[in-house]
Amino acid sequence: MAKIIGAVEINQERCKGCNLCVVACPTDVLGLQPKEVNNRGYHFAYTAQPDKCIGCASCALVCPDACIEVYRVIEK
Repeated sequence: MAKIIGAVEINQERCKGCNLCVVACPTDVLGLQPKEVNNRGYHFAYTAQPDKCIGCASCALVCPDACIEVYRVIEK
């Protein structure tokens, strides 16, 4: 049976570091960059553990700035 895994893309320059996506993720895939900031001066979200993504898109649904795209990839 094919396994479905998720892939998250974050537009880090648009992200304002509100942390909503990090809290919404059920598998702790996302985190806020602790040391780096984007061009706007915010600590942006990044995929801390991409292997754990299940493609649920909870992070994309709660993002107020639509910075996140989630893809589901079928792995055979």
